[in-house]
Amino acid sequence: MGEAEIAGGSDATLREQGDAVSEEATGAAGDEAHERAGAGLRDPALYINRELSLLKFQARVLDEARDPRNPLLERLKFLGIVGSNLGEFFMVRIAGLKQQVRAGVTERSGDGRTPAETLAEAREGAFELMRQAREVYADLVPQLAEAGVHILDYALLSDVQRQAADEYFTSVVFPVLTPLAFDPGRPFPHISNLSLNLAILLRSPAGEELFARVKIPKTLPRLVPLCPPGAGQACDMAAPEVHLIWLEQLVAAHLDTLFPGMEIITAHPFRITRDAEMQIQELEADDLLETIEEGVRRRRFGSVVRVSVDTSMPERLKGILIENLRVDPRDLITLKPPLGMSGFWDVHGQLQRPDLKDPAFVPALPPVFREDEERDIFALIRERDILVHHPYDSFQPVLEFFEQASRDPDVLAIKTTLYRVGRRAPVVRALLEAAANGKEVAVLVELKARFDEESNIEWAKALEAEGVHVVYGLLGLKTHSKIALVVRREGAGIRRYLHLATGNYNALTAQQYTDLGMFTCDPAMGADGSQVFNYLTGYGASGQYSKFLVAPVNLRRDFEALVRREIEHQKAGRQGYLLLKMNSLADRPMARRLYEASRAGVKVDLLVRGICCLRPGVPGVSDNIRVISIVGRFLEHSRIYYFGNGGDPTILLGSADLMPRNLNRRVEILFPVQDAGIKARLRDEILATYLADTVKARLMHPDGTYERVMPAEGEEPLASQPALIAAAGAASEALTAG
Repeated sequence: MGEAEIAGGSDATLREQGDAVSEEATGAAGDEAHERAGAGLRDPALYINRELSLLKFQARVLDEARDPRNPLLERLKFLGIVGSNLGEFFMVRIAGLKQQVRAGVTERSGDGRTPAETLAEAREGAFELMRQAREVYADLVPQLAEAGVHILDYALLSDVQRQAADEYFTSVVFPVLTPLAFDPGRPFPHISNLSLNLAILLRSPAGEELFARVKIPKTLPRLVPLCPPGAGQACDMAAPEVHLIWLEQLVAAHLDTLFPGMEIITAHPFRITRDAEMQIQELEADDLLETIEEGVRRRRFGSVVRVSVDTSMPERLKGILIENLRVDPRDLITLKPPLGMSGFWDVHGQLQRPDLKDPAFVPALPPVFREDEERDIFALIRERDILVHHPYDSFQPVLEFFEQASRDPDVLAIKTTLYRVGRRAPVVRALLEAAANGKEVAVLVELKARFDEESNIEWAKALEAEGVHVVYGLLGLKTHSKIALVVRREGAGIRRYLHLATGNYNALTAQQYTDLGMFTCDPAMGADGSQVFNYLTGYGASGQYSKFLVAPVNLRRDFEALVRREIEHQKAGRQGYLLLKMNSLADRPMARRLYEASRAGVKVDLLVRGICCLRPGVPGVSDNIRVISIVGRFLEHSRIYYFGNGGDPTILLGSADLMPRNLNRRVEILFPVQDAGIKARLRDEILATYLADTVKARLMHPDGTYERVMPAEGEEPLASQPALIAAAGAASEALTAG
């Protein structure tokens, strides 16, 4: 795909363009025999729609909110995750489809649907999940009450509770509120993305009917704790009995204080979602940082793609919203309260009830790091390659790698990529210290990391202010790879140390996502690392890599070659085997390669957390393919690609999923595991545990539905994530005992 084409449209539109381009390019590049092997594998019936597959994943997350085996507050948290995920689905996926429909795009995707057909099905599918989420919430409320967590309606409060609520409104809420009128002198107010609001009909003393809007402030808790008399606002959130009310109900009950002298006819909550896609014309941008900053500012004015209203809102109010928000009536959904469930994340953190949450655990230091409290991390890496598996293994060694590099007088340079580091970023602080200590520091900050743009802009400016060499990536490509390179003077020469990972340099998500990282000073991989950074920061060509698979350079080609190698092993009687773990599988050319492998008799196990556009178990096509999705306490984020290779396995780790965007439009790295001990751990401990899961695993059927994997008769159920927590704890205890 050319740079001009990449720069010419929104991300969502380009994803669809890239899909088609990659399919044509891959087909053209294959030899005649390879194409014959794939005959008939372009049939749309063999592929599942990307958007509808993503909604199936959200349904699996919602199932965790239903599951009585999960603690109550964890179930509430999963409702919050569904709410947040569906918000992003509308901001990005529905918005992108609407852009295509407006642009007149009618080409059918690989599954045979036009953008308009996909939009209609995806919209209704997402609305149905929103309705189901309210049903789950309604079931949870009485169970939470039995456990001492009471979520109450303002109208049903006792006199004492109402007094506490009213005092909170007067002292805390009222000063924050801003009533906004709508009349000839005051235009319809701007409604910000994902904001919760009250739409209000009033009657003036003269009898005139008026409309007003009040925004529910995000700076206050969505669920307000009702403190007992004398407690002030310092409620005991660890108390056995906690009472909470919805902030929007509290505001609605006191509208007369905001509109004195007016009659409040009716008031109803509503919530909107805006198009969050950025249209970045990179070729025309004099300064990408300024362009991204402007894009972030414009995002808040994107077109409305969803309006949620409560079931009792009258048609008069709905009409005012539809007309003034300029929204398609099909994008308005009527729901039972509450509107917007992402706030349940906050409630989960707010309530100090460990009996209603998953058991706490402390990530363990891997044994190699516990052997010496005054450890020299570079000496440890020289001894062997080291694998860390988060969140079971602590993120501390990764921070120490950066911190020691920033202070070591023999370290000459540090180079790294930053994609999502968060607001509090100890890795960035270490880089700032390194620059202050006179190290050569080069950082690629990916400004186009969606929804992290503002944070990344701030870090980019802070790094530049300290003299760090900051670049923003390659034209038309996002840099998604996770790599840090430290150049150290040793004796008469230098040695390169690498940290390579599947996840971001983010200490917070390292506690919430499953990811893998590897430390190495392998010379060939170090040379590949330098080549990657020269590619990212200079004018050099992408070059050749001896160990890395790098997108968009050689990753697709070399990955397909590894799949073909398994086919050849199978034909030679050596039992070809593929075990691939990823977030998403949406690239149809890659799916065709896997279909070809299955047809040849290669056993294919796919651990795919989210989107899977391939259909397993189709007779004559994918009989040998099994797809498993695991949804649990942690977000499965690691990518592990295992190729049996006739008994001498090849294992690749990295940041890339098998999606068009990862293979065509991002800088990605897959890196090989060379240490026999690490290979064994990945195969026998980590991957084997996932495959044995009979609690959180779901098996995908050919029609795209999923069914929970159940233990065999007499078999103990096994949940992979708790088993990996236990294994990390057992290793720690064994080392301590030794």
